[in-house]
Amino acid sequence: MKGTKKRISRKNMASSSQSAIHNTLDQDKCVDVDDFYFSALHDAEGDIFPISDEKYAQELQLQEALISSVSKTNASSSSQKVASSSSSSQNFESSSLSQNSQKEAASSSRKQPMETSEEAQLPESFCGICMDTKAHSKMFSNSKVCGHLFCVDCIREHVSVKIKENMAEVKCPDPKCKRLIGPELCGSIVPKEVLERWEDALCESLILATQKFYCPFKDCSAMLVDDGGEAVTSSECPNCHRLFCAQCKVAWHTGIDCHEFKSLKKDERNPEDLMLMQLAKNKQWKRCPSCNFIVEKRYGCHHISCRCGQHFCYGCGKEHVGSHACNV
Repeated sequence: MKGTKKRISRKNMASSSQSAIHNTLDQDKCVDVDDFYFSALHDAEGDIFPISDEKYAQELQLQEALISSVSKTNASSSSQKVASSSSSSQNFESSSLSQNSQKEAASSSRKQPMETSEEAQLPESFCGICMDTKAHSKMFSNSKVCGHLFCVDCIREHVSVKIKENMAEVKCPDPKCKRLIGPELCGSIVPKEVLERWEDALCESLILATQKFYCPFKDCSAMLVDDGGEAVTSSECPNCHRLFCAQCKVAWHTGIDCHEFKSLKKDERNPEDLMLMQLAKNKQWKRCPSCNFIVEKRYGCHHISCRCGQHFCYGCGKEHVGSHACNV
């Protein structure tokens, strides 16, 4: 029986071992090397039989060669599966990206306004201020007066600068033209506040210079109109509601009339000086006819000797010369 086992051909053992290896790898996908090493001691029927060392070494080399061959085959097949799956995923992603890019291009083309053939064929005009060529729709034409063409941006800036300089009449920017530009043509291109100021300036220009005056207070300066009626002295500004003299065109000079106010020097017309003059008038103080210094007499005669060296009469305020006779 043992002799029969020994005569089992090496080819049959190799085929049986290879089939066993394939079955084991297909079932568990995991190889236990020790099992294959000990399988070299089994015969075709599965019984253990004694074997020489040389024979055992040859069987082990055969088993290792079979294991290496099967492992390489499985690795190549798995790598082919991974490569095919990755290539299919890449193809899917590339097709998805291509579809998304096509959708985005279509949506962007729908959002962007298409330039019509009429817009492309619109004529362009030259602006003599900015020296640029622009579409005819962006140009301003002083059509009702001179017909000169300038771009809207330059006309807007030109009008705004002139109105800020308190000019009611805005001339055409053309250096050879003396015609005017009216607010009725610029209402849609200039700011609202500039247009209102322009219209106010035109209204003021219609009033005669002799009829208009301004509030004397510097923080007001509202324009007022003299309608040519009766002479008015004390008046109230309708803008700041402060009193002023309409004849002298100054803040109201309390206590003194217009004639006396106009006789004062410019450095004596301050409100503080006017209050002092009113106090001196109430106290019956007198002013030196030479230096205009206010003097108060407490006792003695009317002959006053001022600190400036002038002699005057305290009663009538006139110069005291020789034997002065006061009429007061």
